[in-house]
Parts: sequence; structure tokens; C-alpha cells
Amino acid sequence: MDLIDALRIWAPIIQAGAVVVAVGTVFLTYRQVKLRKEQATTQFEDELSREYRELARKLPVKALLGDELTDEEFKEEFPDLYYYVDLSNEQVFLRFEERVSKETWENWQDGIESNLKRPAFRMAWNEIKDRSDTYQELRRLEENDFQTDPAEWDQIEPE
Repeated sequence: MDLIDALRIWAPIIQAGAVVVAVGTVFLTYRQVKLRKEQATTQFEDELSREYRELARKLPVKALLGDELTDEEFKEEFPDLYYYVDLSNEQVFLRFEERVSKETWENWQDGIESNLKRPAFRMAWNEIKDRSDTYQELRRLEENDFQTDPAEWDQIEPE
């Protein structure tokens, strides 16, 4: 067997090996990109969770426990309740944009629904809705009884 015969035999085997290596490299690159995206999403979600916890520390415990606030307490605490509504709307929007995972969204959705049923939060939310036409995402979630996934909405309804 001369060199040309050997090349005819080995060339297809070497080419097949090169294809296997290339496919493996593509797969590993895809996997690495996917893991980095998941890690970035997790970090982003963790930052928002920290933001919520910081805000929750400012909210009156009485409101978090579901007790009604006096008119004076409500007036004093309204700014922090407003910021909670604002954060909740941002969370809905972020899920609409698919910037948070379904698992995280389901936890947030339960929390938003639960809090907005508490008297102080409900009172603040009603006042915000009466005085403003903002927070369309949160309005839509509420209109759907907190049972829809914003990532599945076709579009945000026009204001």
C-alpha cells in the first residue's frame, strides 16, 4: 500500500473525526452560553428579591399581617405601599418580557396576589388606580384574577 492508497483510506476517517469534534465544540459552546444565561437570570432575580426585601422592611408589619391601618397610618405609609405597587408592576412587566423564569414568576405572582388582598395594600392599589392610568401590566394581571402568565400575553393592552 502506497501513500496515496493510505490517504484514500484515512482521509474519510479523519474528516469524520473532524466533524465529530466540530459538533462536540458547538454543543459545548451552546451549553456554556445556556448556563451563562441561566446564571445571569438567577443573579437578576436575586437582585430583585433583595429589592423586595429592602422595601418590605419599610412596609408596616401591621399591613403585612393583613390588619387595617388607621387613616393617619395609611397616609404615612402610602409612599412605601406605592413603591410596592410599582415594584409589583415591574415584576409583571419583567415576566412579560421573559426576563425572569417561570418558577420565579409563580412565586412573585402568589406574593403579589396575596399582598393586594390585604386591606392596606388593597386600599393603596385602589387609590393608585383611581388617581392614575398607569400600571397597565398589574391591572391586566388583576383582571385575569392573577391566573395568567404574562409571558404568554400577546401584547400589553393599549392604555
